[in-house]
Amino acid sequence: MAPPILSYEDLGLIQGEGWLFRHLDVHIGPRDRLALIGRNGAGKTTLLKCLAGFIETDEGARKIVPGTKVVLLEQDPDMGAHSTLEDWVLAGAGAPAAHEAAAIAHQIGIDLSRDVKTASGGERRRAAIVRALAQEPDVLFLDEPTNHLDLGAIDWLEEWLNRFKGAFIVISHDRTFLTRLTKSCLWLDRGTLRRAEIGFGGFDAWTESVYAEEIRAAEKLDAKLKLELHWLQRGVTARRRRNQGRLAKLNEMRAQRAAMLGPAGAAKLGLAKDDVKTKTVIDAEHVFKAFGDRQIINDFTLRIQRGDRIGLVGANGTGKTTLLKLLTGELKPDSGSVTQAKTLTGIVIDQQRKLMEPTRRVRDVLAEGGDWIDVRGHKKHIKGYLKEFLFDPSLTEAPIGSLSGGERSRLLLAREFARASNLLVLDEPTNDLDLETLDLLQEVIADYDGTVLIVSHDRDFLDKTVTVTLGLDGSGKVDIVAGGYEDWARRRSEAKKSSPPRAGGTGRAAVEDRDKPFPQSLAAGGKGAKLSYKDQRDLDRLPQEIERLEREIAADEEALHDPDLYSRDPMRFAALTRAIADKRAAKEAAEHRWLEVAEMAEQLARGASAA
Repeated sequence: MAPPILSYEDLGLIQGEGWLFRHLDVHIGPRDRLALIGRNGAGKTTLLKCLAGFIETDEGARKIVPGTKVVLLEQDPDMGAHSTLEDWVLAGAGAPAAHEAAAIAHQIGIDLSRDVKTASGGERRRAAIVRALAQEPDVLFLDEPTNHLDLGAIDWLEEWLNRFKGAFIVISHDRTFLTRLTKSCLWLDRGTLRRAEIGFGGFDAWTESVYAEEIRAAEKLDAKLKLELHWLQRGVTARRRRNQGRLAKLNEMRAQRAAMLGPAGAAKLGLAKDDVKTKTVIDAEHVFKAFGDRQIINDFTLRIQRGDRIGLVGANGTGKTTLLKLLTGELKPDSGSVTQAKTLTGIVIDQQRKLMEPTRRVRDVLAEGGDWIDVRGHKKHIKGYLKEFLFDPSLTEAPIGSLSGGERSRLLLAREFARASNLLVLDEPTNDLDLETLDLLQEVIADYDGTVLIVSHDRDFLDKTVTVTLGLDGSGKVDIVAGGYEDWARRRSEAKKSSPPRAGGTGRAAVEDRDKPFPQSLAAGGKGAKLSYKDQRDLDRLPQEIERLEREIAADEEALHDPDLYSRDPMRFAALTRAIADKRAAKEAAEHRWLEVAEMAEQLARGASAA
């Protein structure tokens, strides 16, 4: 193992009246890919700033190899003193070269001439990424890098980090992002920092084994100490069982919706039963919406039933918010109709999340200063209700300003979910939330009696939450797919593979298709053309190879579910985690290759038929 290029030994920091954490040892190797995980308020962001040298600690020694460049991508950097995003990107010590910043800005798709005051959250986030990456760091600290990014920008960032030659530590709520990128985990929990040489894909099983060990130890303690371990007694294993049951129910609902959708491309969700209208909460018929010459939504028809969980996905600017406003009645279509049930009462939790007044207390926000809160018609004591949302009940008197950004977002969710409603509208609900709160949010949505509309770029969250996905590409067309993000992405990939390039096409896509190297085995075309030996061999063998990898992944995952494995055999645990990640990558590569040669074979068949 290579020696560390940055380390902090015996790190301790006092915050408020006590230690936030103490006696932490952190060692970062030259190619480390680390996920930093912990509950909101545990001190993850503060720890990153300590490691980056932004905060002077009360104890500990920071050591760094001379010449090592450390860069911190902050969650919400202060740009207020600058007029444009470019001014901010190029300002101050350590600023990148203008040409490097311009190159990355072009790749990630941000106009740095935008005024800081009018820039959206996504534009500010992209500018922050430009400034961080263009400095060519050796060690990169990333605090919620995917917040406010659309799916295209997230994919680009993943690719950049996969090619990155240095080390990075990332805080993120995006499980897909963490699973694809990280090789090791740092877990900050109740002032203690643990490290495991496993990617995020093995994090849940690892923490489950740690909690199980602590629970066994707690059983030997007195009742008072047991009570202090109430977070453990929630039970990670119990949560996993709940998650599995919830996903089984979700898959059943998706299957029902798939049957209602009918053939691929059908636009109307309908039921054979006569009571369809009584179950309909929003009915959209041939909706068209444009702004000026730009067509946003074209001929969109959808019947949303009571209990549906609808996800809206697509790049920024493709019309997700417009479609959301059309469905909820905030916007009127240019033609067509959108009808909402007369009994529809909604809660909208938007992505701006206007945070509460910092001087107000938690009690004031939840219960107008009282001790009891009305939760959808039922009285609950605020301390008990706070526990349901993973808060320490003693926080009732805490000022809002003392909470972390994630804790404020969680408190807002607790307040909003208490209100009676039958429609829940969530616009980017996962920003600033920790992984445990995301699990809780999934549970709350699953138990919600009404209909849910979700705009999100969090792929894992959508896969575990929605029954129907509406995919927008900016052309006005809306794909309607039963299932989550992965179902929509698969459908889109299949459609792209099955659609031959149009002769004489115009625009960027046509240029890209024209510039791609044409497969040599197809160049001759006509009746005598055929696949090369290698292509034919791959076409024949890859389906069996994919099935084999799927079986092996399933077997490895089953072995990893053993709650005692990590404590009993940590080396096997780590080996299984690495094997699963490697086999998933191999399976994905095999699927892409098979689709490639299958498309080649299909084109040859069409050519032979035409000849």
